[in-house]
Amino acid sequence: MQEKIAVLLLNLGGPDSPEAVRPFLYNLFSDPAIIRYPWPFRQFIAWLISKFRAPKAQKIYAKLGGKSPLLENTKAQTAALQQVLQKTLPDQQIGVFIAMRYWHPLTEQAVQDVTCFNPDRLILLPLYPQFSTTTTASSFKRWHDLFKGKQQPIEICCYPAQPGFISAYGDLISQSLAEMPENLDVRLLFSAHGLPQKIVDTGDPYPLHVEKSVQSIMALPSLCHLDYQICYQSRVGPMQWLGPNVETALQKAADDQKAVLVIPISFVSEHSETLVELDIDFRDYAKSLDISAYGRVPTVSCHPDFIKGLACLVQESLSAPPLKNCPAQGVKCWCETAYD
Repeated sequence: MQEKIAVLLLNLGGPDSPEAVRPFLYNLFSDPAIIRYPWPFRQFIAWLISKFRAPKAQKIYAKLGGKSPLLENTKAQTAALQQVLQKTLPDQQIGVFIAMRYWHPLTEQAVQDVTCFNPDRLILLPLYPQFSTTTTASSFKRWHDLFKGKQQPIEICCYPAQPGFISAYGDLISQSLAEMPENLDVRLLFSAHGLPQKIVDTGDPYPLHVEKSVQSIMALPSLCHLDYQICYQSRVGPMQWLGPNVETALQKAADDQKAVLVIPISFVSEHSETLVELDIDFRDYAKSLDISAYGRVPTVSCHPDFIKGLACLVQESLSAPPLKNCPAQGVKCWCETAYD
């Protein structure tokens, strides 16, 4: 009898209609990994934020047809990974499932799907290459809270320098550079989703993992001679966040008379953050600064190298414990200590 392997792809999720925007935001901000206040204060804060942010967020999603493209992209990644794993693991029966943290298909649905599949082994594979307590750890914790099956999952907590991930972005960057006007002095701007500084100060390794990803890409022979900078986007609220932000990085590029090519280094799928913030808002801002050219590298999505990299992570985890990618002691990575 074939061994049954379940691979669970973990992602954020996104609203699938204008009406879903507010409950999606409520789910997001009621997560204790995001708003670190006790219940019921967190519930009230989540209600307040979702009420007042929903109209603005609905306008953003209206530019994308009224919904997030994330689920369709994740479904395509699921199908691509399933196909590769069926070829590389022909003696196993493979099932690849989706668990979204804040909107459908939610983790509750994934629990039902995996339970019906009844695997011999289960692998949790986040679609967040760089670990954070606000993303991967939250998704892992939600799974452990809900799943009552006998299988103790194999957890792939992070893969910031996985060769397939790095190769995919290297290829996409090279393609995008080739499409830009010739004879430009181009700066690569690696943009990652922001994180409040107070979360980083608790030991969250996310910015260290972002740096590890960028350093690995910039070590590629085809790119190592280029100018680059790391920056952060999607700040919410008045508190201090990781910096510099994209606006500051664009201003610096304008001062230095550089063209820019933006790489969404922490995103593996297209989101409102890439299709609206990067493609519309920051492009317009760059134009206002008279930046000579503004390009944006697509996310790795279903790039063959990235999908093969995910398949390698699955195969390696079946034969040995997943590698630890924490860059220093004292960080709060799942492979070192469970989220609390």
